[in-house]
Amino acid sequence: MSISLCTITFRHHLQSIENIATWAAKNDFEGIELWGAHARNLACHEKYDALWIQSYGLSVSMISDYLSFHVSTEAVCDHVAELSDLAKRWQTDKIRVFAGDVASQAATSSTYEQVVNTLRLACEQLQAHGQMLVIETHPHTLADTPASLVRLIEEVDYPNLKVNFDVLHIWESGADPVIVYKDLESHIVYMHLKNVRARADLAVFAPEQVFSASGVREGMTSLFGGCINYERFFKEIAPINKELPMALEWFGEAPFSVLQQDKNDLARCLYHT
Repeated sequence: MSISLCTITFRHHLQSIENIATWAAKNDFEGIELWGAHARNLACHEKYDALWIQSYGLSVSMISDYLSFHVSTEAVCDHVAELSDLAKRWQTDKIRVFAGDVASQAATSSTYEQVVNTLRLACEQLQAHGQMLVIETHPHTLADTPASLVRLIEEVDYPNLKVNFDVLHIWESGADPVIVYKDLESHIVYMHLKNVRARADLAVFAPEQVFSASGVREGMTSLFGGCINYERFFKEIAPINKELPMALEWFGEAPFSVLQQDKNDLARCLYHT
């Protein structure tokens, strides 16, 4: 399995892409998941591209961004075209988005239709370039439960609509990540890995916390120090797919030390499964 770090980890830390790439290579990461905001800013500098990151022995595993579902068709197409160009620049075929900003249980029929139509439009546009639109399993979206995710996949009905399997958020929905992974394996092309101290602490991953420089971080834990039993998870799914790319998604303090520990612990876990 290929392990990446996410540049969103450094959203509140003053680190250059050179520092991140140098550290990632030194600590045996295979890739970097590039946050859309970072990808757009790096595009202003001609030297930063796939060849540059490959010089570190790394690749960009995915571009992670967000679609707006409340704008015109033209605006959606322009945004998707920009993301497609960024993906080409970094030679990745994966573009991560969320399935709207309304929980599946709260979505009206018109909201659901709007999200489905926007995702179809994006899939059609990306399909022409051999690229995938990767939906993240995430609360307060139309992919917040396994059932709602399956419905969304069926409704959009495009072969390049794929899934970023966020283990914690699947667990948050009340489902068993092992069972859901096995059920959805044919649609999954990527995984996000993080953990939490207790179910009562899940609010630390809410956007208003994660994106706030003064947001609460207490309750975030190292990958093998929280509620989710990753040793069991990887032992159970290992026979299915040993090649799936994954990323350590850390939003807390001391990113380098936590990522180093998590990478080492994860590598040991994968090696023994």
